[in-house]
Amino acid sequence: MPETLGAVGAQPLFATERKDRWWAGPFATAALLLAFVVWATYRAFENDFYKVGEYLSPFFSPLITGFVIPPSFLILWVPAGFRLTCYYYRKAYYRSILLAPPGCAVRGAHKSYKGETFLLLFQNLHRYLLYVALLFLFFLWHDAYVSYRFDGGFGVAVGSIVLTLNAAFLTLYTLSCHCLRHVAGGGCNVFADPATGKPKLRFRAWTFVTALNAKHMQFAWVSLIWVGFTDGYVRAIAKGAWSDLRLL
Repeated sequence: MPETLGAVGAQPLFATERKDRWWAGPFATAALLLAFVVWATYRAFENDFYKVGEYLSPFFSPLITGFVIPPSFLILWVPAGFRLTCYYYRKAYYRSILLAPPGCAVRGAHKSYKGETFLLLFQNLHRYLLYVALLFLFFLWHDAYVSYRFDGGFGVAVGSIVLTLNAAFLTLYTLSCHCLRHVAGGGCNVFADPATGKPKLRFRAWTFVTALNAKHMQFAWVSLIWVGFTDGYVRAIAKGAWSDLRLL
């Protein structure tokens, strides 16, 4: 921060000498995150139009019935908690929504930095939610598989492709997780077998996850947008607003 702006405590919010459109990134990030939260919340309370034929919205997968509360409330806490505590999303909403700070060399809304202490200690749940999120991938791939069933036989429609891509994008996002990279290689000082000198299985796993981890931000956004689109697609078909195009 340039010294001409004075003491940090005296600087107004967004004080900066930057001339570029530094606010464009945080604004777009906040808009997308808040739009998704609003849509997911609306769908959870709507509690309808989430299944048509063999298509099941990912917001309601796995489908749990027999409870008084809507099934989405029994499910959405897992993906919501996993994304809320995600290392990338923490960076995204800390900067765009909490303004801590909104950009490099830009005055934020907080006068002091305390790190992830006190209430933010819940972020440590991410490492545990990872295992539940991995389990959910099996349900999503099952939903993609059954979406190719038509009239007792095999078929392909646009909805089948939408659900398959949704499972694929969410798999890439989950497998590129920083915590999974630590599970694969964390705490291992030597990756080669001392006897043979060949790389261990953990090294291959760590190398694979590391390559995916380099694209974690891209997978985070693509999977978020696509899961919302998939839910909207199933809803539109269930309401009769769209017709599902049969391809095969």
